[in-house]
Amino acid sequence: MTRALIVIDVQNDFCPGGALAVPDGDRIVAGINGLMDDFDAVVLTQDWHPVGHSSFASSHKGKGPYEMIDMSYGPQVLWPDHCVQGTGGAAFHADLNVDRADMIVRKGYRPAIDSYSAFFENDQKTPTGLEGYLRTRGITDLTMVGLATDFCVNFSAVDAAKLGFQVDVRMDLCRAIDLDGSLAAATSGMAAAGVRLA
Repeated sequence: MTRALIVIDVQNDFCPGGALAVPDGDRIVAGINGLMDDFDAVVLTQDWHPVGHSSFASSHKGKGPYEMIDMSYGPQVLWPDHCVQGTGGAAFHADLNVDRADMIVRKGYRPAIDSYSAFFENDQKTPTGLEGYLRTRGITDLTMVGLATDFCVNFSAVDAAKLGFQVDVRMDLCRAIDLDGSLAAATSGMAAAGVRLA
């Protein structure tokens, strides 16, 4: 048992009609479900923000969505309010096979720091616990799918590669926001980190 499928943030707010919709975000769900039985473990990640999270534009007077600010841990994109704990927008897409998941990793629940990666908060120091879970299960190879390619998938894949995992990203089962060229930057960054883009 060495292979895990990491399904990143396939939640209603990232799908069409959601607060931070990724174009065609719902089109990948069936393909992800179809992959699950090919892996020894399946892990889902879930954005899980409290009301008034510091990454929300609404928490910063005079700022709008997609503007940049400097936080104590570095640059931060300000987002529309999304994936607020306990709301329908934070729920997984209804068609996603949640029952197949061995583990659900919730991230972004600390009010003062955002979390793109499945492994670390955006300070790159505070762990989510996913690495320890995978190590104790003897998992060495990760395949990542989900939303969005240029943010949470990208950060998760690069962190996993830095931690010594073999990482593949199934680009056909991801979708991107592509904010000011962020997809091209993410693709080149993942490749430079040793992530295999399939």
